Amino acid sequence: MKYASQTRAEGVEVRTGEILYEAMPWLKQVTGKTIVIKYGGSAMENQELAAEVMADIVLLKILGVNPVLVHGGGKAINRAFEKFDIPVEFVDGQRVTTDEAMNIVRMVLTGEVNQQLVEAMNAHGNMGVGVSGTDAGIIVAEQADARLGRVGKITRINTPLIEDLVADDYIPIIASIAIGEDGGCYNVNADIAAGHIAAAIGAHKIIFLTDVDGLYENYPDPESLIAEMSLGEAEAMVRGDKLSSGMIPKLASCVRALDAGVNGAHIINGTVPHALLLEMLTDSGMGTMVGGLASAQFLNLSPVSKFASKLIENH
Repeated sequence: MKYASQTRAEGVEVRTGEILYEAMPWLKQVTGKTIVIKYGGSAMENQELAAEVMADIVLLKILGVNPVLVHGGGKAINRAFEKFDIPVEFVDGQRVTTDEAMNIVRMVLTGEVNQQLVEAMNAHGNMGVGVSGTDAGIIVAEQADARLGRVGKITRINTPLIEDLVADDYIPIIASIAIGEDGGCYNVNADIAAGHIAAAIGAHKIIFLTDVDGLYENYPDPESLIAEMSLGEAEAMVRGDKLSSGMIPKLASCVRALDAGVNGAHIINGTVPHALLLEMLTDSGMGTMVGGLASAQFLNLSPVSKFASKLIENH
């Protein structure tokens, strides 16, 4: 026999109830909707934290959200280059991808990183399906610059495989490799790929899990962390010269997705435990929200399930 005084901390029941109640209006907004999540960089390096992120994505799926995960793996690629003693060359700040390097990139992203994420997700049920952007021609690209070798510029997204997986209640986990217009493969930026995919499938939101707390107007001044910004403000910042090189493709992808009708874009710190849940299911949220400001927060702009349609309030 156990007594409540031994097993329950004082006040936990009330606070837990408040948190769950707070989540309800946000759940009503996203249930039945498709959310694109971009995961990569330092936020993906800690295996325990990565396992938590996969569990949080599964929880969102159980709660009625349709997640689509897009990932990179730059740090894992760097380690592989060192292991195989492949020289790294940069042109205008971008890494050159030779044919030899492209083989390593494919091996790491699809055979290592992708399968690690699938394994972590499927520890909670068989719903994660790992695919490459080359599968069913999901991501199609052309050579971005002859000097960069197999670095690609995305030309189109083919959505049927993604849509079929989502319709069958699977969670697609997509590695950022593209099939080339020339029949070869290209390495594409995962942030850019996520923005293109969100736009193509008509996602409700796109969320970038990174390793900083959000978008700063004057990084790293903590007082300049931006909580909300409009599409116009984001476009102006992309055209300016204040963004770090790593943040440029993220914010540019936010702009692309919003221009295509995606309701909101978020840049959050994926190294914070349960950051995804805090952003999506609490009043305060975290990180930076682009577009989707107050007046648009509860618009239902994407198809919803039969159950979700019953949750629209009679205002």
